[in-house]
Amino acid sequence: MIPIHNLSSCSAQDASCVCKVERKAADPEYEEAVRPIIDAVRRNGDAALRNYARELDGAGDQPLRVSEEELSAAADAIPADIRRASETAIANIRQFAEAQRPSECFREFSRGRKLGWIVRPLDSVGCYVPSGRYPLPSTLLMTAVLAQTAGVPRICVTSPKPSREILGCAHMLGLEEVYRVGGAHAIAAMAFGTQTIRRVDRIVGPGNAYVAAAKKSLSGEVGIDFVAGPTEILILAADGDARVIAADLLAQAEHDVTARAMLYTTSETLARAVAAEIERQLETLPTREIARQSIDQASAIFVFGSMEQAIHMANLFAPEHLGLHDPSLLPRIKNAGTVFLGQSSPESAGDYAAGPSHVLPTGGAARIRGGLSIADFVKVIAVQQLSSSALRDLAPAITTLARAEGLEAHARAVEVRSVL
Repeated sequence: MIPIHNLSSCSAQDASCVCKVERKAADPEYEEAVRPIIDAVRRNGDAALRNYARELDGAGDQPLRVSEEELSAAADAIPADIRRASETAIANIRQFAEAQRPSECFREFSRGRKLGWIVRPLDSVGCYVPSGRYPLPSTLLMTAVLAQTAGVPRICVTSPKPSREILGCAHMLGLEEVYRVGGAHAIAAMAFGTQTIRRVDRIVGPGNAYVAAAKKSLSGEVGIDFVAGPTEILILAADGDARVIAADLLAQAEHDVTARAMLYTTSETLARAVAAEIERQLETLPTREIARQSIDQASAIFVFGSMEQAIHMANLFAPEHLGLHDPSLLPRIKNAGTVFLGQSSPESAGDYAAGPSHVLPTGGAARIRGGLSIADFVKVIAVQQLSSSALRDLAPAITTLARAEGLEAHARAVEVRSVL
């Protein structure tokens, strides 16, 4: 049964100690394991990539690149209801991404000093789509649609065992570069480039611990979104329907045995009702073997003495998914990958079709950024234009600071223009 911790009589400091959970996005053990794989792909390119695809992905002698004929056949074979659901998701993701697009600006901030920025898409992006225990076509949509909306001209997709749905959705989006390769070797191939897979500017998308370790190791060679660890949800509720809360916790727990499902509440009655409801729902859950381990080993319910204390601890935890049953509490939330407001907003909606990307920061990374957005696929480039008079006005500040730093040529580059 999910552990219940009653912290109603604890100080905030004591609660912090009890709630502390070790969270690692990439364990050193995995970083050590992927190092020889990365080195082999760097040295031997396709030869290493094919060996690992056969050994680790079970690709056999299939070509690494999925053919246009296979993509088209997969799209034709997708059941009508899945196609309609995918089209709905694509439209909503694209709509939300377009709304997030950074605007451009160029204006006069003071006389003769024009400043602004232009927005340009990345040249290429690699989308990693998990397809191990659960093939995730939704992750393809939550990454590639954003890249397309941003205007990225080249989108490369890697997936170790791409399902019919993954391949069909790729065809629906008009994607042509899809490779049946995964793990650290896929990340290395996209970072360095091989004969088959050209390098990309940024790699996005979640994966297992080996993928996370490879992304962390290669973050200096290639841009990445973030290093993702075990998925997590935190529901913050003083009251509510125990069936709904239990269902949301189990929806996250079924992902993986390391998934974390948390309830922060001020009601011990609700805590016990949710714990009992989790047990009832587990009895008929097809994924109960995985969810059971997540609930018993990585999840918990915490009962606090006040909502202020619960909110404080939620902000410290900085969850990937935050379920906020009372929308009036939103102004007090500082850290979360994404927030689901009210009891009619399940985390599942965000996973599939609401619009925002489900690629989100874990392991406390929500303290420094939110989820994947169109901003991850563009560059905001500053533009500066000074008139002669504006440069004269700024010259004393520029030359004084340049000489204070010992950079004489910087100062002279301003002064030489005084005769123009």
